[in-house]
Amino acid sequence: MKRFSAAVYGGSGYLGSEAVRRLLAHPAVDLAHVYAADHIGEPLSSALLNLEGKTTLRFEAVPEGAPPGVDILLLALPHSVSHRIVAGAVDSQVRIIDMSGAFRVDDAEAYAKFYGEPHPLPHLLREFVYGLPELGRDALRGARFVASPGCFATTIELGLLPLARAGWLSGPVQCVGMTGSSGAGATPTLTTHHPVRAGNLRAYRPLTHTHAPEIREALTRAGGRDLEIDFVPVAAPLARGILATSFASVPAEVDMTRVQAAFAAAFAHERFVIMPEKRLPEVVAVVGSNYAEVGFALGEPRAKKSGGARPVTCVSALDNLVKGGAGQAIQNLNLMLGIEESVGLSEPGAYP
Repeated sequence: MKRFSAAVYGGSGYLGSEAVRRLLAHPAVDLAHVYAADHIGEPLSSALLNLEGKTTLRFEAVPEGAPPGVDILLLALPHSVSHRIVAGAVDSQVRIIDMSGAFRVDDAEAYAKFYGEPHPLPHLLREFVYGLPELGRDALRGARFVASPGCFATTIELGLLPLARAGWLSGPVQCVGMTGSSGAGATPTLTTHHPVRAGNLRAYRPLTHTHAPEIREALTRAGGRDLEIDFVPVAAPLARGILATSFASVPAEVDMTRVQAAFAAAFAHERFVIMPEKRLPEVVAVVGSNYAEVGFALGEPRAKKSGGARPVTCVSALDNLVKGGAGQAIQNLNLMLGIEESVGLSEPGAYP
């Protein structure tokens, strides 16, 4: 197997550390550099306790351009920093996987609306392939630039993808996503500090979260029509994991058998998407792994005066740092470099 050289940017954070941990064991990748804004010159174990004795690499200061001799960069950075790194590396031959929201949407106006500022590199937005393999695997093979989806976005998109592909997803869709504190990063804040978070549930950024426009674009590409995504995220008292509940409707004539067939068709050949047989998705079943669980509940047709459609609730769960973050980035890396897609990712999560 050919070997490739990689660098991780933002390696001292939770997302970057998950990428580092998995790349150190990847059979086709040599991790050459780990860049960070802190711990410069110190061994990785100074911030990543699980890597004590596992590597001689040390944290390095973030360079302005692409490091020589490296095939692929994995960026686990704030979106504003990703803009700068990509601008400095775009003229090189290096491949880039960005795990921030910097290049996830094609529409520069949508970016400005949800991120609160104009995009500094709008000409590059359509150069980045959206990195949800279950939606656009062929485009990822051999791609040079990939925007790996957000954690909430991945969870919600996987739950609704079968309805979109069947042509049943249209109009407003309401989504609630509950997430663990690791999604807020390694620096503690009032809302992520354990004594507050451990016994609390808190909605934040209702209807304005930055993942909403990428969800709309992705599901529209999958077959959704006239979509509006009304998304409310909730901070939950757990460290890792997301559970998303999405509320949509299907035509009254669509029965349980047809919805089951749509889900089976969407995920029949997907290595990392599981439909539990006798329960709805749960975080504890996937935490620590690159697997996502999806499921649904179908209601009875509403009265004709209410439109007559059937309500359907789609439930999905994953680990925000793995399938919702660094694991999916490595899944994309494998596809980009022509490596078998599941390499370095196939182990189940830790239960309980």
